[in-house]
Amino acid sequence: MNRFLSWGLLTACGLGLAGCASSPVHYYTLMAPASASSAPNKPPVAFRLEVLPVGMPVLIDRQALVVRQGENGVAILDSERWTAPFSDELRDALSSNLARKLATQDLAGLPRAKGGRVLRVKLQVRRLDAWLGQQVQLEADWTLSFAGDTTNSPLTCRAQFDVAAPGSYPQLVSAQQHAITLLAEGIAADARNFADSPRTACSTP
Repeated sequence: MNRFLSWGLLTACGLGLAGCASSPVHYYTLMAPASASSAPNKPPVAFRLEVLPVGMPVLIDRQALVVRQGENGVAILDSERWTAPFSDELRDALSSNLARKLATQDLAGLPRAKGGRVLRVKLQVRRLDAWLGQQVQLEADWTLSFAGDTTNSPLTCRAQFDVAAPGSYPQLVSAQQHAITLLAEGIAADARNFADSPRTACSTP
């Protein structure tokens, strides 16, 4: 009996050591450092934001990084992970970018005071493909509408961004951060135009 008990303990220790020797997990965020963003060069807008939850394909809305392999393959990387589900990471990064570029505040999750215009931003990511050592491709639609406005139709726009991503996973994440920055620049331009003229066209082709 003691012999079997000893064997079980040795086996458990061996498994524990194997776990300790496994590859470490690396965590990433889409939130670029504040120092990486240029200061806004336009005046503050006369409205606040409500950045709604982001919609995206189920395949990429997870904590593990997902990379494309060739034309049809994908790899889900359990040792390379986001700090939160990807849709939450993207919403937070977009909110931070827009608030800075428009010099305003995102009210999502906060009690809303009466008065003042609030621009709702709804983003739908159609695809966000990443090829390690090659490029990141982001394709998305967004809709802008002012809360309580029953007169004007929402503005719906669409764009695609291709960003080179040489190097390994940190560089791949940096490329995704840059793609979100480009996206925020487009949305910010549309937001300013839409606030001035609700019948404006999208700033992106």
